[in-house]
Amino acid sequence: MPSPEAITAWARLMRVSRQLVESAEDALKAGGLPPLAWYDVLHELAEAGEGGLRPFQLIERTLFAQYNVSRLLARLEIDGVVEKLPVADDGRGQTIRITARGREMRRQMWAVYGRSITELVGAKLSADELNIVSALLGRLRHPTVID
Repeated sequence: MPSPEAITAWARLMRVSRQLVESAEDALKAGGLPPLAWYDVLHELAEAGEGGLRPFQLIERTLFAQYNVSRLLARLEIDGVVEKLPVADDGRGQTIRITARGREMRRQMWAVYGRSITELVGAKLSADELNIVSALLGRLRHPTVID
């Protein structure tokens, strides 16, 4: 059985995580912008550069379920923020790449999302406290990776 301290920490982590994500989502919606999942995908594609990413790589980097990524990519393509390109050595494979419109959408979203991060987290904790929280949360990741 988990200790009372572990249960309390778990419950707070889940509640705070949900609250922070919902607040960021609300800010994006109030700004007339798409949901946070769009930003996550556009960010990963922008970071990947002109080579783009295969859908399985997006799944690994975002941790979305495969069926969610497929639907999300279809929506992003319809809105012109990503493009699907065939993979030369794989007849069924596709590479997903961010478009100029997608880079602009990401920029607009970041203006709101970044402000939310500042207001919800950055303004409430000191730099030392932020480093402590980051280090503690890093210890909970599996597999442990360096961000």
